[in-house]
Amino acid sequence: MRSPKLAALELRRFGRGKLPRAALVALLLLPLLYGALYLWSFWDPYGRLDRIPVALVNDDRGATADGKKLSAGDDITEGLRDSEVFDWHEVSAAQARAGVEDGTYYLSLTMPADFSRRIASSAGDSPETGALQVRTNDANNYIVGQISRTVFSEVRTAASTKASRSFLDKMFISFSDIHGATAEAADGADDLTGGIGKAEKGSKDLADGLKDAKKGSGKLSKGLKKLDSGAGDLQDGSQQVADGTQALADKVNGFAGNLGPFLEDNEKTIGDTAQLVADSAEVVDSHLETLVKTAPTAAEGAHTAADTLAAVYLARCEDQILADPACTDLKKARDSAADVATVADDVNTLITDQDGDLKTLRTHLGTLQEQAQALADHAPYLSEDLDDAVEKVNALNTGAAKVAKGAKKLHTGLGTADTGAGDLNEGVGRLKTGAEDLNGGMFKLVDGSGKLAGGLHDGAARIPDYDEDARDARTAVMADPVQLVSRDLHKAPNYGTGFAPYFIPLSLWVGAMVAYMLIAPMNRRALAAGASAWRIALAGWLPVVAIGVLQTTALMAVLHWAIGLEMARAAGTVGFLFLVTACFAALVQWLNARFGAAGRILVLALLMLQLTSAGGTYPVQTSPGFFNAIHPYLPMSYVVEALRRLITGGGLEPVGYACAVLVAFTAGALALTALSARRRQVWTLDRLHPELSL
Repeated sequence: MRSPKLAALELRRFGRGKLPRAALVALLLLPLLYGALYLWSFWDPYGRLDRIPVALVNDDRGATADGKKLSAGDDITEGLRDSEVFDWHEVSAAQARAGVEDGTYYLSLTMPADFSRRIASSAGDSPETGALQVRTNDANNYIVGQISRTVFSEVRTAASTKASRSFLDKMFISFSDIHGATAEAADGADDLTGGIGKAEKGSKDLADGLKDAKKGSGKLSKGLKKLDSGAGDLQDGSQQVADGTQALADKVNGFAGNLGPFLEDNEKTIGDTAQLVADSAEVVDSHLETLVKTAPTAAEGAHTAADTLAAVYLARCEDQILADPACTDLKKARDSAADVATVADDVNTLITDQDGDLKTLRTHLGTLQEQAQALADHAPYLSEDLDDAVEKVNALNTGAAKVAKGAKKLHTGLGTADTGAGDLNEGVGRLKTGAEDLNGGMFKLVDGSGKLAGGLHDGAARIPDYDEDARDARTAVMADPVQLVSRDLHKAPNYGTGFAPYFIPLSLWVGAMVAYMLIAPMNRRALAAGASAWRIALAGWLPVVAIGVLQTTALMAVLHWAIGLEMARAAGTVGFLFLVTACFAALVQWLNARFGAAGRILVLALLMLQLTSAGGTYPVQTSPGFFNAIHPYLPMSYVVEALRRLITGGGLEPVGYACAVLVAFTAGALALTALSARRRQVWTLDRLHPELSL
């Protein structure tokens, strides 16, 4: 009898009676318990997070930043209430703590009292970090705690981004303020450069004017020195004349009564004395002429210098071209020059006021000279002219005293003028040196202010000046400079779809395992009839494959139409699962055929090894080394990888590779089952009396 017929006879047994039929139905529906029910139980848990009770505590008291009210806690609370993540319950801090502890709430989120103040401090002198406080309790549910960390990380990022936008917006506004202030400073530096340029020109004019003033004050000082020297000689000479005329008058008046006899006895002496008077009068007359000619010239020079300094002071200081120190020195020079001019005027006035006396003095000196000379000439005849001589000597004495007095005043005034002229010359010299230094400094200042203006203009050009739109754009980028651009090439729409490649082969393995609890791995009739080993192996394998195909069809129908599993390649997925069923049936058959009752334990152990090493939940690389080592040698590893590509999409290379691996496992398992069948055709004591029977 052929293997298909033997397989059909094996299946036909389930049609005999109600219990076998019920067993067959249960066998067909068993994979649904592992596949459909498991996947249905957590098909889309993230889509139902709004049913999870979570405590929300908002203790934030708010803050004020730049005159604006900041309520970060209220903003976050409003955003969370509007979201569909978690079932938020606004409670107090104590209620939240107790609720998380006793399981009323899975977790809690707290905005502390100083939350807004800390966020507002980012724009102040002492920035602080605002902290959202999360309390979880893994004793309630570990997975919820893991989910909350992801959700609250997004909340923290959003709050941080908002705080950063506020701070960065102020920073960009400060850039604009700095740009404007720098531009104003640059314009001011331009104005400063122009003003300093004018001041530099004025300081140069001042230096040139003081240079001329220095020359004039030097000439004035020299002229006054000469005048002073001449006035001294005049004073000495006039005093000598006054002394001589006084002595003469005293003698004449004292001895007038006895002069006649005396003159007769002293005619020669009188003649000599008269000759001396005539000579002295000539000297005084010559110096008096020099004084009269020089005084107006000196006064005019002094006035010229004083007027020049006054004009320079008015032009440079009244218009505030020069700095205050330079103006102070220039004012001193102007005042000194005015004093000298006053002294020169006094001297000139004195000479002018005494012009009548001087003329009289010159006349008297001339008369004195003539009379003295006449006296000297007529000394031998003095006794005859005694009365006339006494009168003339008295007149001469009076005039000589006046001349001596005027010469003394003139000498004193010229001495004062000479001292003032020296001080003026020295002061003008210092002013000239200072003006030259000032001009040099102003030249450097002009150059420096030009560089300052240029630098400020360059700086203003480099400082950004953002308008409101530019600030908003840059603030948005800098507050959240790195965006996660996620591109899912083949996205699983929900949690269940992602885990389907793991639970579907699990259910098919369990289906094959239970099937061989009801169906013998090797057909007893074929064994008894002495059929070939391969026919025996196929006869025990094909019924389970047929049942597996029905199991697969029922499972995938429920997953697709009842639960909603969408497959990128539905036909390919079902066809591949038929191959998986065939492979799993061959492996379970061999273990049961080779090891008997112990084989059922090995089937369960092999299932555990495959589940832990297939990488169905976490990547296998995250598992301990043992599971990484056995991963490539177990068929479910390839089944899971292939189903991912068939259900969610992607390249088919893993599918082709998995098919080759499954065909190899299937062929190898059937070969080993055939070998076990050959061994079973030989009866031994162990077969007659097995050590363990299940």
